[in-house]
Amino acid sequence: MTDDIDQLLIKALMEDSRRSLKALAQLSGLSSPSVSERLRRLEERGVLKGYTVEIDPRCFGYQLQAIVRIRPLPGQLHEVERQIIAIPEFTECDKVTGDDCFIARLHVRSMEQLDTLLDKLNGHAETNTAIVKKTPVKRRLPPMA
Repeated sequence: MTDDIDQLLIKALMEDSRRSLKALAQLSGLSSPSVSERLRRLEERGVLKGYTVEIDPRCFGYQLQAIVRIRPLPGQLHEVERQIIAIPEFTECDKVTGDDCFIARLHVRSMEQLDTLLDKLNGHAETNTAIVKKTPVKRRLPPMA
């Protein structure tokens, strides 16, 4: 389990993973070595799995984002999963229960690129695509308490 200070540190790192130990110490009221030790323990327990940066895909020319529901044809599940993994424009993918086996997030530069990438799956799966207009809730932590 995590205590209130651990949760404060986690939230602070979620807001800015580049926060210094000194800044985290000031925020938590602990010393820098104490913060360092807490972070090490959170990492060892698997609570903190990594530190990352957030980029805007549009800065790299990816103007469209799509959510794709993917239903493999009979006997094609593993091939579809292999293809999804091999296409770098698929930036996230979950294997789910229900009619569709995969729900994936895809970033593309154009509608033509979207069609080209989805055509690679055509002989192996049915797809249903929605273009993302806005993301009112970005990835966030569930309540910790």
